[in-house]
Amino acid sequence: MLVDSHCHLDFNDFEDDMDEVIARARESGVSLILNAGNNLKELKNQLVLSERYPFIYTAVGVHPHNAQEYPDLKAEELIAETSHPKVVGIGESGLDYYYDYAPRDLQIQLLKEHIKAAQETGLPLIIHNRESDDDMINILDESYRQKAFSGVIHCFSSTQKLADFALSIGFYISASGIITFNKSADIRAIFETIPMDRLLVETDSPFLAPIPQRGHRNEPSYVRYTAEKLAQLRDVSFEEIAQITSDNFCNLFRKASDKGRREYQQK
Repeated sequence: MLVDSHCHLDFNDFEDDMDEVIARARESGVSLILNAGNNLKELKNQLVLSERYPFIYTAVGVHPHNAQEYPDLKAEELIAETSHPKVVGIGESGLDYYYDYAPRDLQIQLLKEHIKAAQETGLPLIIHNRESDDDMINILDESYRQKAFSGVIHCFSSTQKLADFALSIGFYISASGIITFNKSADIRAIFETIPMDRLLVETDSPFLAPIPQRGHRNEPSYVRYTAEKLAQLRDVSFEEIAQITSDNFCNLFRKASDKGRREYQQK
């Protein structure tokens, strides 16, 4: 059993061979997939996939790269979409100071609206963070003090400082293909220290294909390579890391489990 806890299957990269991509994922042991939100315009396409393939779930959100398209976004708009049974998370949202495709103040504004949506719905928040650790810590800390919420730092490639803070508020940390890259020793060192019950694995497809597929389009079946590397780092079997990260996914994204769906419907 494996879970790809974060990918973007609604991107055009997969429009010509989706059935084959899904078949390869299943053959590789992937039993659950979370298709993360990128912008609200694509949510319909995300839900089509989730309805076509029962094991694909969806999150609703606006990536910081797309913040300028939604300058007036409010938490209520995100919350309204969570009534769909396959919407199990909020995001991805966050800060990206590497590309700076959107003004930083607008990125911060939208992140805070996503946090509000996570606080009100109880669904986990999916965080994108790149070269913005200090602002991210300050925003999450201030918001968490007001009202607790759960979440994950996806595709983690930041500092020990951010990892330690995220863990201190109960967040999960997700490993992507980056941990297989030759120049990622610092990131691997951090993943050696993260508690086992806070680890996830992902592809972030179609980006960041792990070695030995680096340079190709990434896809959910390749999450196996990341899980194998993580198992090596933690000196456990592949089967153990696969089970642990799958259990962790269901503990965080409770609405994607049978018990969690029932609890959510009863609210």
